[in-house]
Amino acid sequence: MKQKLGILTLGCPRNLVDAESITGRLHSKGYSIVDDMAEAEVALVNTCAFIEEARRESVDAILDLVELKKQGKLKKIIVYGCLAQRYKDLNKELPEVDAFVGTLGLNHESKRLALTPKHYAYLKICEGCVNKCSYCIIPKIKGKLSSLDEKSIIQKVKSFNQEKISELNIIGQDITGFGLDFAGQSRLAGLLSKIIRNAPDIGWIRLLYLNPERITDELLELVREHEQVCKYIDLPVQHINNRILKLMNRRITKKEIISLIDKIREAIPGVCLRTSLIVGFPSETDKEFEELLSFVRGVKFDRLGAFIYSREEDTPAYSFKGQITQKLKQERFDAIMAVQQGISAAVNAKFLGKSVRVLVEEEQDGAYVGRSQADAPEVDGLVYVNTKRSLRSLKIGAFAKVRITDTLEYDLVGEAI
Repeated sequence: MKQKLGILTLGCPRNLVDAESITGRLHSKGYSIVDDMAEAEVALVNTCAFIEEARRESVDAILDLVELKKQGKLKKIIVYGCLAQRYKDLNKELPEVDAFVGTLGLNHESKRLALTPKHYAYLKICEGCVNKCSYCIIPKIKGKLSSLDEKSIIQKVKSFNQEKISELNIIGQDITGFGLDFAGQSRLAGLLSKIIRNAPDIGWIRLLYLNPERITDELLELVREHEQVCKYIDLPVQHINNRILKLMNRRITKKEIISLIDKIREAIPGVCLRTSLIVGFPSETDKEFEELLSFVRGVKFDRLGAFIYSREEDTPAYSFKGQITQKLKQERFDAIMAVQQGISAAVNAKFLGKSVRVLVEEEQDGAYVGRSQADAPEVDGLVYVNTKRSLRSLKIGAFAKVRITDTLEYDLVGEAI
């Protein structure tokens, strides 16, 4: 009888797609996949090594499994993914681990065992990155950009469409890079058009991570014109000061970023604009940080994630002069998030009394939790839905119309109507 496998996936949704692929292949070969690692005979850990915090989480997870193995509850531990790819001598540090396997290439197989709720899925259209940002280790781990061929992508889309999933999230390190390796230019807009045509029964299509350098008018038009494409633009700008942007090797200027934001908001009425920022980059001065704070106050992003700069070996920024203390980096992070907290509360307050379409995710004590199209899975806010007045139950994975009755800093509260 085949062994029982437990799988633990850490890091980003791209890792989750890899885990679904490898789990699907193992399941098709007769292995039993169990949810509880305590019931497993073999543990597979899909690791992340993007920043120091992610590495610590990966190592802590492995050590927990090593303890289970010592107790005789596990027979084997297999570690794969970014941590194993980046650090080739882990077997010396963790001799209890039976095998270390590097990152997977783009999977062209159709076998998949869903590790997300059945009503939504991730579709990875490319792997690796061409941007070569000075702070980022991803090109060293994942290698050069590689786009999945369109035929394979559309086959996957058709499969998701047959399942009638409620939401399809299109992902990659930078999905605007799709096509650069085989066409010399971004082919994301053309691909999105084909995805839309082959996904009539998918409720929402969401684009995750759009590099500001390659957002085209054609792409914005598709987002605006097609109702099922979420009016959600994930636009990581990282910083706004021109000197810092240049040091980061971000090939865009402050003026171009602000112009692009204005264009997006004009092109897509009611768009939810999300960004990511890095604070505490080497040599960032108080004045340059204040410029970033002023930018955040002025633009008022609907969603914002901030990261404390992590000094990563084998990146150009590792050897930059002016490395900033952890204490100051934390202070700047706290300042950014305090400003954004107020902005987020004000953004949410505008929804009071309005009706929004909500994807119902789960039931909690007779009420429901869901997301609006302005909320990507796992990273953004939630909508708490009360059904007492309507006296009707909602279906998990279905869409509901919800009138917003209260607003919080990051979440909404409403009643099904």
